[in-house]
Amino acid sequence: MARHLITSALPYINGIKHLGNMVGSMLPADVYSRYMRQRGHEVLYICATDEHGTPAELAAKEQGLPVDTFCAQAHDAQKAVYDGFNLAFDHFGRSSSPQNVEITQHFARRLNENGFIEERSIRQVYSPADGRFLPDRYVEGTCPHCGYDKARGDQCENCTRVLDPTDLLDPRSAISGSTDLEVRETKHLFLLQSKLQHEVEEWVARHEEEWPHLAASIARKWLTEGLHDRSITRDLDWGVPVPADTWPELAAEGKVFYVWFDAPIEYIAATKEWADSAPEGETRDWKSWWYEADDTVRYTEFMAKDNVPFHTVMFPATQLGVREPWKKVDYVKAFNWLTYYGGKFSTSQKRGVFTDQALDILPADYWRYFLIANAPESDDSSFTWEHFTATVNKDLADTLGNFVNRVLSFSKKRFGEEVPAGGEPGEAETRLGEEIAGLLAEYESQMEAKQFRKAAASLRALWSAGNSYLEEKAPWLEIKTDQDAAALTLRTAMNLIRLYAVVSEPFIPTTAAAMRQTFSLADDTATWVTAEEARALTSVPAGTPFTVPPVLFAKLTDEDLEAYKERFGGEPESA
Repeated sequence: MARHLITSALPYINGIKHLGNMVGSMLPADVYSRYMRQRGHEVLYICATDEHGTPAELAAKEQGLPVDTFCAQAHDAQKAVYDGFNLAFDHFGRSSSPQNVEITQHFARRLNENGFIEERSIRQVYSPADGRFLPDRYVEGTCPHCGYDKARGDQCENCTRVLDPTDLLDPRSAISGSTDLEVRETKHLFLLQSKLQHEVEEWVARHEEEWPHLAASIARKWLTEGLHDRSITRDLDWGVPVPADTWPELAAEGKVFYVWFDAPIEYIAATKEWADSAPEGETRDWKSWWYEADDTVRYTEFMAKDNVPFHTVMFPATQLGVREPWKKVDYVKAFNWLTYYGGKFSTSQKRGVFTDQALDILPADYWRYFLIANAPESDDSSFTWEHFTATVNKDLADTLGNFVNRVLSFSKKRFGEEVPAGGEPGEAETRLGEEIAGLLAEYESQMEAKQFRKAAASLRALWSAGNSYLEEKAPWLEIKTDQDAAALTLRTAMNLIRLYAVVSEPFIPTTAAAMRQTFSLADDTATWVTAEEARALTSVPAGTPFTVPPVLFAKLTDEDLEAYKERFGGEPESA
């Protein structure tokens, strides 16, 4: 059985991420990782903060902190939020780690030895006041297209036009504010992607039929337009240094590798971080996941569509160019955008709901379920408070939560705190068992295919089947004439609760644990439910002690809805 390596796009270090970032990579990767573990697979789920690049330096400057201090604090802040969302990473690393420095420099040396890196002279903005060359984002000014006076040298955030620093009107240094800028010649390293075009095309052709249309079409578009040689170094104080043993002149000038060169390598480096941080007495073989692993590891990446070119074209080009057997991705699960009332979430403009704010409002399972049930797989999807509250109330509070509460509360009231015995299963229970087994198979199929919205619909159908059974049998009426029949119905329903606890764990892990702990089973170590167990519904036998948990999901009111809209707005500023 192949081992499963799973990675999600690295969240950038400057600030807490919004819900769109969560559903576009980390959350679906976590749901899939949990499911694959439950099915008995060996899984390694790796992620990390992406810490290099101009925005990190600028964010640190704004806070008056050394960049390494800023990144360390921001990493811990992000990790705390992801812990709050119950993301079960095997390791959540940092791209500024010594392991990433080591492996990135190794990749660069190998690419150079193989003739895929070239040193070139380019013209770049220089600030005498700062005594340094300025990367694109270190140059600010007025956009020549829309007149926005805080446009950056790479892009105007107001009108989204892509810019060059020399396009800006009244340009100034983002460091000192100096307008005394010059254009000087400097040297940088270029990755010769054009020489790897054919190899990348062949590699993509072997995989694209299996990938979702979104991932395959983006990769094909970039290849059709042609791979261009790309600068992979920058003039920054913070980053993976260019190794002095290979490029002494550039190293002496303080050049570092471009963030998009070292960030994908961090997947490998974070795995080495995981191995190096093993508890005493435990040995972890990081290299077996990445090196000569094509026949033993199945590698799945999760990311939003803007990251697809880097992972399907550019990083594979790097891996191919080193001429070493590093594991390349097998399956790219790409997502469209989650919008906020049809407009963009914006980290920089604080528009939309951010993950820390979400946890301040409601527990993680509310968000996990809603986001995955509405994941932007085939197209962009829109977050609205109306849709969120309706989904929580219908699916979580009414369909699942109410079922669990009324079954356990009614049984405790009429039969005490042990699962009642009752009679033998009849025709209704046989039909229910077949229905549950069929729905479970459908749920498994959708999860295997990584079709998360469809998987959520199958899970919802499992929950609904319990309610339909309860309405059909009506134990509150049965008990008036036939206590054994009512006891059978409740015992069957309690077995459904235990089944829901097991199979719902990838979506709502905290609630699943609460449901499972309801029953005091002597040896409840099962990780999944077989088709036979689903048909029988006998895993919780009569006489098992149980407790009635607190309300699993609070129903959201009209007052809640209005409060959310008042705090966050009912539409984006751009509308």
